[in-house]
Amino acid sequence: MNLFTELRGLVIDSLDGLVADGVLPAGLAYANVTVEPPRDAAHGDMATNAAMVLAKPAGMKPRDIAEALAAKLAADPRITVAEVAGPGFLNLRLAPGLWQGLVKTVLETGTDFGRSAMGQGQKVNVEYVSANPTGPLHVGHTRGAVFGDALASLLDYSGHKVTREYYINDGGAQVDVLARSVYLRYLEAHGEAVEFPDGTYPGDYLVAVGAALKDKVGDAYVGKGEQFWLTEVRDFATDAMMELIRADLAALGVEMDVFYSEKSLYGTGRIEAAIADLDAKGLIYRGTLEPPKGKTPEDWEPREQTLFKSTDFGDDVDRPIKKSDGAWTYFAPDIAYHYDKVSRGFDQLIDVFGADHGGYVKRMKAAVSALSDGKVPLDIKLTQLVKLWKNGEPFKMSKRAGNFVTLRDVVDQVGPDVTRFHMLTRKNDAPLDFDFDKVLDQSKDNPVYYVQYAHARVCSVLRKAAEAGIAADDATLAAADLSKLDHEAELAVAKKLAEWPRLVEIAARTHEPHRVAFYLYELASDLHGLWNRGNELPQLRFLQEGDAATSQSKIALARAVAVVISAGLGILGVTPVEEMR
Repeated sequence: MNLFTELRGLVIDSLDGLVADGVLPAGLAYANVTVEPPRDAAHGDMATNAAMVLAKPAGMKPRDIAEALAAKLAADPRITVAEVAGPGFLNLRLAPGLWQGLVKTVLETGTDFGRSAMGQGQKVNVEYVSANPTGPLHVGHTRGAVFGDALASLLDYSGHKVTREYYINDGGAQVDVLARSVYLRYLEAHGEAVEFPDGTYPGDYLVAVGAALKDKVGDAYVGKGEQFWLTEVRDFATDAMMELIRADLAALGVEMDVFYSEKSLYGTGRIEAAIADLDAKGLIYRGTLEPPKGKTPEDWEPREQTLFKSTDFGDDVDRPIKKSDGAWTYFAPDIAYHYDKVSRGFDQLIDVFGADHGGYVKRMKAAVSALSDGKVPLDIKLTQLVKLWKNGEPFKMSKRAGNFVTLRDVVDQVGPDVTRFHMLTRKNDAPLDFDFDKVLDQSKDNPVYYVQYAHARVCSVLRKAAEAGIAADDATLAAADLSKLDHEAELAVAKKLAEWPRLVEIAARTHEPHRVAFYLYELASDLHGLWNRGNELPQLRFLQEGDAATSQSKIALARAVAVVISAGLGILGVTPVEEMR
């Protein structure tokens, strides 16, 4: 139940009534008519821009339309006041029964309250993390993993059919470097003293991999040249790293539907097929690019290359797909991978990249637009850097990883729930500070704690109700006399609950799961505020001594808050707690 959608329907019906009455001309388009919360809550419960957007096409003054519309709306029992403001905005106040009924709806619907069919079953591929399989996931990957996973859940909740996908970058030179690094650990496992040249991976996480390789092949590779072991060790090391990465993701509560190997694109004709598709559309040619910005003629050597006409689709320059030696560029397999996604029938693609991949956005969008003939949109979300702090100082790197803080370092310190929620307390493209002390602080300033505490408080009310012999299951609470919820503070909480379905649709449409975290904090704040008001006004307390019926109506409101918090935390991948420790 989306109350804003319901009221918009009432506005549209009233506008149609004005057309039938001859007040408005026929044929007006209502697409831009909205019903939303007013900027200032003191102005009412909802506001509509109908008069403002219809004035010009109707050839009328906005205020004249607003006054006629107000008269129509005021006749509906759901509307207590329809008031024209300014040049033609219309503010609405709703009958208390509407808000009280909403509490009943939440209890009857459970955590499905807020689910919608907005996505209409559209198939969406969300690709995220996609780290090189050369070591454990680091804190930057953590943010991308949480963001991508929450976005996938949000889209599922709003009626999309979602596939979570990880692209394994196992086709580039970095996996050869990994193989050589593992080989050094393999030699070390045989008792040899080794040194790690610049460019190799010295982290302790490869010690176990080298030992495992020794267990598998014995001394078969000792003293042998790369030509005897590079391919086998590369595959062995990649498998070991992917096992580690899967375990890291599991520790964070992330499960992928698909792990797609870049290596599977090579030698299978898939890259060639993707490029052939672009070539058939006249988008591949031989040419010479202008020197990059900042290059002088002395250090730039123009050369003819095979290029993709990405500028036809909004890119800054055309992009090479083949090197001068005939080998594919990094861009070519990326094109083939997205060609495969398009071929799998997805209606929408979403890629979650780290901030350092910002330069890939335009070229990838150009490629997907070309490959899908503009039919499949690609949204690329960039996740900005995470700065780690502890004891007021930057958190130092992990010795085990060699040169960075790992996902496991973070999860082991604070747990997956705190990690996930806090990673969503900023918009994805804004830098984020992660202070290990503050994320565990038990105060209003810590949004993770504040939201969890609200849920736990409701659970404590339910336990106390049981001790007092008051039935407080959802069915009983939904059947309670909710007209007793008549104080402005109680109705304010119900009004906040009403925003949830609308918030879900906005967050899903904009691909912004952080909106869910922000909303949960606001809802928790309203619950805590009502709780504190009860210290001053006994009639607002959730448990009314000697009055089971009134207690049940008050508890119904609190329980509805817990239901919505639980639904929101579910989208974020966070487990709601019943008791605070």
